[in-house]
Amino acid sequence: MVLRKGCKQLVAEANEKIRTIPLQEAIKRHGDPEVVFVDIRDVRELQREGMIPGAVHAPRGMLEFWVDPESPYYKDVFGSGKEFYFYCASAWRSALATLAVQEMGLEPVAHIEGGFSAWKKAGGPLGEKTEKAAAK
Repeated sequence: MVLRKGCKQLVAEANEKIRTIPLQEAIKRHGDPEVVFVDIRDVRELQREGMIPGAVHAPRGMLEFWVDPESPYYKDVFGSGKEFYFYCASAWRSALATLAVQEMGLEPVAHIEGGFSAWKKAGGPLGEKTEKAAAK
């Protein structure tokens, strides 16, 4: 089977269309009440690795449904008018997710350079996944 586009090409194309927040800037903005960090990783990743304190968990598979106010799965946090920083483990899924919600009209949005792996390596704040982390 030959694909028209592979995952690396999709990520590269997404990165051309979205804003990437430099890692150090994201760390500095942590705790800013006008910024919502959104963890799109699988729940098993959160349990294994932890997450950015205060981030909301919006699983990648549900993200578009949680963002759309006309969806029965809509989460109020996405109507807050705040800035959203999406992240995954290595900034591939978050690039695709950021492009998807940007195309839906959510703004302002960005994703974090290097993802959660880079965040941890740089010494960014870490916390455990809690029940409160799920988007409301």
